[in-house]
Amino acid sequence: MSELNWREEVEKRKMDLLVDTQNLLKIKSVLDESQATEEAPFGEGVKEALDYMLQLAEKDGFTVKNVDNVAGHIEMGEGEELIGILCHVDVVPEGDGWSSDPFGAEIRNGRIYARGAIDDKGPTMAAYHAMKLVRELGKPLNKRVRMIIGTDEESDWRCVDRYFEVEEMPTMGFAPDADFPIISAEKGIWDYSIIQPADAGPGTNSEVNVLEFSSGRRTNMVPDFATAIVEAANPAEIVAGYQNYLQRYSLKGQAVPQKNQVLLELNGVSAHAMEPKNGVNAGLHLAVFLADLSLDPHAKSYFTFIKDYLFEDSRGTKLGVAYTDEQTGELTINAGTFNYSKQGDSSIGFSMRYPVTYEWEKQKEALEQKLSTYNLRVESNSLSTPHYVNSDSFLIKTLQEVYEAETGEQAELLSIGGGTYARSLKEGVAFGPLFPGSEDIAHQKDEYIDIEDMLKATAIYARAIHELAK
Repeated sequence: MSELNWREEVEKRKMDLLVDTQNLLKIKSVLDESQATEEAPFGEGVKEALDYMLQLAEKDGFTVKNVDNVAGHIEMGEGEELIGILCHVDVVPEGDGWSSDPFGAEIRNGRIYARGAIDDKGPTMAAYHAMKLVRELGKPLNKRVRMIIGTDEESDWRCVDRYFEVEEMPTMGFAPDADFPIISAEKGIWDYSIIQPADAGPGTNSEVNVLEFSSGRRTNMVPDFATAIVEAANPAEIVAGYQNYLQRYSLKGQAVPQKNQVLLELNGVSAHAMEPKNGVNAGLHLAVFLADLSLDPHAKSYFTFIKDYLFEDSRGTKLGVAYTDEQTGELTINAGTFNYSKQGDSSIGFSMRYPVTYEWEKQKEALEQKLSTYNLRVESNSLSTPHYVNSDSFLIKTLQEVYEAETGEQAELLSIGGGTYARSLKEGVAFGPLFPGSEDIAHQKDEYIDIEDMLKATAIYARAIHELAK
């Protein structure tokens, strides 16, 4: 292993790393297909972030390539074998409740605050500067090193799907988009919707009518806001009952009477779908309140289903799909989007993170059969099967040696419920940037990256690139 002080070399280049990171974070690279063009298939902000990385690398002397404006790569070195570093520059919507501009990239208390700071723009820039450091130090490489940059990781992965249709698959690689030490196993991810067909029967009189109900932007986020408009013979009763509900669960929200209607709003806490317990699901809470009102049968069925089968159960126990294994732990379910309509179909969107040994097809059929008895159907939106790399591989052994040499700590192998680009490689692992014990605030308000941790991660990435490619 190299005796070079990688951390010291990173410290010399600290200001350049911070400035480049802030510039990237200031770009609002949220998926926006409403403004899609051939030059910007996922929206102008996403394309701007991709262009920023490629232009920066070209200016620094790397070989770059844009692939159909949905992905790109930055390359150095020579040789037949290819080491991949898979990153993404798209981010989830910013959500509400920030203490500063979500795209201001403000530095305070030794941290950079911005949407994407830890997922995944900060780590992307750390890995880029690690490549740049290896190159500047003139370290000889016998393999090519390629940073592959995606722009649709937070949605449907269309970027890497297209990329690997036309570009070379790396021999091995890592994604700086999760936790240290090394994540060798990732759960399967099934995104699906439960659909309640439109009410085909005659209108039914009821004391309360739910005219609108919605919550959530993405299935991979715990929704932090929910809203409903209800029509009631006694609006004051709805307002009083709602205030009691908010108080009982220590929630924030409001009930605004408007003639014979009441606008209900509820604030939750956003979190990544891989661990719903880290958030407070606004959609579930508001649905539970609505379920106990005197609703018509169609609405009653929708909201009661949520109350009986989803509320306070992120492990799928009530749905009958709970499962755990030694490799990847518990199955988790996040109810991320809600839409109720009296006129059209109503839906609930889910992100299920299931263990490596879970028999997905068999369990899917059982779930479909169970829900059909409630006049509900299941629609699959996307599926990413589990990913696992053997602990004896050259990739894992090398990264373990690098991590232990740079930190002095044991490099244990981990598994996660999140999905990183590592699973798009035949042999890939997630590698940082969060160190053990660090707060994980990806997809939450006031997302940040700790600057000292970022510098330490950059040193680890530089050393890893050198050891894998030398």
